[in-house]
Amino acid sequence: MAVENSVQVSVLGLGAMGSALAAALIEAGYPTTVWNRSPGKADGLVALGGKAAATAGDAVRDSQVVIACLLDDASVHEVLDPLAGDLAGRALINVTTTTPAQSRQSAVWAADAGIAYLDGGIMAVPHMIGRPESSILYSGSAEVFHEHRALLDLWGTSTYFGEDAGLASLYDLALLSGMYVMFAGFLHGAAMVAPAGITATEFGKAAAPWLTAMTGGFEGYAAVIDGGDYTVEGQQSLEFSDLTHIVAASADQGISTEVIGMVQQLIQRQIDAGHGKEGFARIIESIKQPA
Repeated sequence: MAVENSVQVSVLGLGAMGSALAAALIEAGYPTTVWNRSPGKADGLVALGGKAAATAGDAVRDSQVVIACLLDDASVHEVLDPLAGDLAGRALINVTTTTPAQSRQSAVWAADAGIAYLDGGIMAVPHMIGRPESSILYSGSAEVFHEHRALLDLWGTSTYFGEDAGLASLYDLALLSGMYVMFAGFLHGAAMVAPAGITATEFGKAAAPWLTAMTGGFEGYAAVIDGGDYTVEGQQSLEFSDLTHIVAASADQGISTEVIGMVQQLIQRQIDAGHGKEGFARIIESIKQPA
């Protein structure tokens, strides 16, 4: 059951994620105004108890806290730059996916306009909002984060990384990079077994527990990287990690070797530099120093 909350909130952008964020606010009893560039997307939220604004300016002037969940950084500034005067003195929480540099530029723009700015990176898909597995990362204004923590916690676990507005985005994109490379590895494996008549569903049943178990190795890799010693006993060497056989087997299956070949190139660069006896974690040095 919703309880009455006194903080008036506006949500700009009603795509799948913006709508999920707004719905969570409305259901929690926050008076919520919503706006979207194209009409009709607010109807379901109005039925829940939200208020539709005719313009972005109307939505901004309605609330103490403004949530921006738009397509990209350009969309944020297209919508909000003309409203800088209206936003002055209000809290702007921008959860649009942007680069760290764009987040920092938005923070400077906001500071110049007298806007309290908090940047956010959403580590969830829309249906996860409000569930325990949802995580949202924040950086920028500590005052906004702490003052509105109860609101933010409605969406998922809230983590604050400090005043540097670009840090939430940096963590967000770094975590997504790990996810996408993992997914690409799974898809490569599925393509590899397909010529043998093995379905992706069958392969997925074997891959999920294996990949889950392997994430337990992150802590060990992290300790080695932070320690800076790739010769620590117990590591799998780069020479042992050579993926030539996987590249060859992939080619034999008639599929692209781009995914696994990328990892092999990182390994080979370190072997060629004389580090073949050192641990696999050393490929981070290849990543840090592009060829």
